[in-house]
Parts: sequence; C-alpha cells; structure tokens
Amino acid sequence: MNDVHSTPPVVELEGVGFQYGEGAPILSEVSVSLDPGSFHFLSGPSGAGKTTLIRLVLLAVKPTRGRLRLFGEETDSLGGGALTRLRRRMGVVFQDFRLLDHLTTYQNVALPLVVQGYEEASFRGEVVELLQWVGLGDRVGVYPPTLSGGEKQRAAIARALIARPELILADEPTGNVDPPLARRLLHLFVELNRLGTSVVLATHDVALMDQVDAGRLILLDGRLYRDP
Repeated sequence: MNDVHSTPPVVELEGVGFQYGEGAPILSEVSVSLDPGSFHFLSGPSGAGKTTLIRLVLLAVKPTRGRLRLFGEETDSLGGGALTRLRRRMGVVFQDFRLLDHLTTYQNVALPLVVQGYEEASFRGEVVELLQWVGLGDRVGVYPPTLSGGEKQRAAIARALIARPELILADEPTGNVDPPLARRLLHLFVELNRLGTSVVLATHDVALMDQVDAGRLILLDGRLYRDP
C-alpha cells in the first residue's frame, strides 16, 4: 500500500473565492487540503455554498480568486484535454440522480465508459458486477421511471464508480431517501473508501455524520472550517 504522505493531496484549495458576476461572494478565502484515501463530510446550512465548492473541484466553474490543485496539478492554466483527464479521475453523485430515462439501468451505469470509447465487451461483466454490489442485480434491464428513489440513487452511485475514480464527490446523496436507506447508502461510501477511494460527501444530516468517524468540513458565511 502506498504511503498517503508520499503522494500529493487529491484536493488543495488555497485562498479560493467565488462569486457570480458582481454579486456577493459565495465562497471567500477557502483553504483546505485533502489526503488520498480520506473521507470527509461537507456540511453547512442551505445556501452556504456546498454545491458551488463541489462544482469548483469538478472543474465545472473556475475560482474567482485563489489557487486550486487536483492530484498535485495546478488547474488554472490547463487546456481542454488536460482538464478532461483530471475530470476522469473523479466521480460525482448528485441528489437529483441525473439518470437518462431512455436508457436502462445498465446503460446509464455504462455511459461514462461508452463516452470514453470503450467496447461493451470490455466492460459488460464489470457493470453487472457493480450493479450487484449496490444491490441492483435484478434491475439491470429496467428504465429509471420504474425505479424507486433509493434504487435511482444506488444506480447513480454505480455510474459514478464505474470508471474507478480516485475521488468521489457526493452532493446530498441521501437527501431524498428515508433514514434506513440513507444508512445503507452511507455504508456503500464507507466501503468504497475502505477500498482506497477518497470521498467527500456533502450533507446537512448530523445524525448521519455521527455514524462515521470521518473528517468534517463546515461551510459558514462563505468560509470553510474543520471540525476538530
């Protein structure tokens, strides 16, 4: 096993701020460093900027100020190809699932690999195995409208994992499910982290956070704090 201290942090933000146009800053002077293989909760009140911070790390938007490094690489001057390469080292799970209704569960999960140009023969077994791992082995051929909310979320998690990302960013992945299912989904993220993937899970659910001994990052008034 690699020593996490011999490799650069998966995420480094240094004095990062973000605002839209001339509006009030959403983030101000955010600085944080996350080690490979770590698990962190990201919390804060509604509107605090959790989704914005996740979008910054995903390179969907650029910081208004400050520096962002991913996997040891500066991101402010990277071209399109290099940005795509970095994005492929990350997976994202959204609260609203973002599954395509005209594709089966299997096809939704396989989509990232299809987009990258892989032949189905090279990944079919892996997709089916992953769907079994998240408890959807009997839902491979069905379409999202026939899935329950919990099943959709597990499909979204599988889709985020299929390309074997080094970092998973989950934006309120348990926000639309009941507490027992939220605990089951949390277990999937914990198991994923145990296997070596770094995880940042945004949530406002304190009871959920209390179930795992993990780092806590708190966004408040545009600034990020570590809960000791």
